[in-house]
Amino acid sequence: MAVIVLAEWYGYQAVRTMAQHQSVAARRGIAIVYWVVSLGVWALAFWAGTTRQMGNTVLKSYIMSLPLLLLAGKFIILIPLLLEDATRLVRWAMGAATQPAGLAGNAMPRSEFLAKLALGIGAIPFVALLWGMVRGATDYQVRRVTLRFPNLPPAFDGFKVVQISDLHTGSFSSTEPLERAVALINKQAADLVLMTGDLVNNRATEVEPHMPALAGIKSELPIFSSLGNHDYGDYVQWESPAEKRANLERLMQNHAKMGWTLINDTSHTITRGEDKIAVLGVQNWSGHSNFPKYGNLPQAHAASGDAPFKILLSHDPSHWEAQVLNYPDIDLTLSGHTHGMQFGVNLSFLKWSPVQYVYKQWAGLYEQGRQKLYVNTGLGYLGYPGRVGFLPEITVFELRRA
Repeated sequence: MAVIVLAEWYGYQAVRTMAQHQSVAARRGIAIVYWVVSLGVWALAFWAGTTRQMGNTVLKSYIMSLPLLLLAGKFIILIPLLLEDATRLVRWAMGAATQPAGLAGNAMPRSEFLAKLALGIGAIPFVALLWGMVRGATDYQVRRVTLRFPNLPPAFDGFKVVQISDLHTGSFSSTEPLERAVALINKQAADLVLMTGDLVNNRATEVEPHMPALAGIKSELPIFSSLGNHDYGDYVQWESPAEKRANLERLMQNHAKMGWTLINDTSHTITRGEDKIAVLGVQNWSGHSNFPKYGNLPQAHAASGDAPFKILLSHDPSHWEAQVLNYPDIDLTLSGHTHGMQFGVNLSFLKWSPVQYVYKQWAGLYEQGRQKLYVNTGLGYLGYPGRVGFLPEITVFELRRA
């Protein structure tokens, strides 16, 4: 809260310095507009947040993101102006020690150049986040990854797997974006399509307008899916436990209606000729205390039997180090959950997102010994209705024998 107050104050200081050559009336008007807009945005966001489960939830997600856009710029403005104030304080203190009495207390003016520079730099994250809302949220990217395993059965050499994750269908105001995503998925001509959780934000009904589109996903084999933390309805105040259970049952039925095979703590075997692989799935299981541990990996692993190659669907990537690595015959784990925090730097030579300070494995490929983990950054979005850097992802894996 203190940092937010500082950011708001220094944002005002930058605007005030820019307006210092205006008339008194103009400066007063600019100050009024600044604070009315700033406080109005916070008030709207507070209203949207406290009523987010009622009315137009998509519109309210946009309203709740308005303070984020403004604060992103004001945080940047805060840094140079705070450093300038520290410098001014040191210079004032030195002047007080060396100048005659009566002169040392004169206020040192704020640099107009630095105020302009701070406002200019502060506009960059504001514009980036705005672009992320207008364009980035549905700018679907196909990421191709070749994975090599010495124990991959020969019949599966060249096997093509598509992973999607974190659709968060409750965040979409129309069916067009996911219809476009499905067309792109089908263009990959996958042998197998896997979905690793968070089909909805909170309620099973959120996916229902999008079911015709999602039912159109094509693959040679059944589409396998798993549950994520948002699929259980844990973030809704239900009238009774029975209502919550009915919501989860309806969600699982919706998977089936789309032709998806939901694998909860079990395994399915895929055969090609005399070769076989196993696809395991667990309910959400997190290594973090603030997320649920519903999954039963020992049960799913036992169901996979003696398959020589195993793929695990586990929504939360913290599960990998917490449990999965204890099962060395699980060759590939596919996760999602982090979204890359929908914001960061995603370049071939530099990857950064605030989520990396919470999750050790948070985007892309990780390896330990023969075992591999891939964290998909998600197809949908939640909270902030946009994406910057970590754009919505469709991952295409080509499995090869080492």
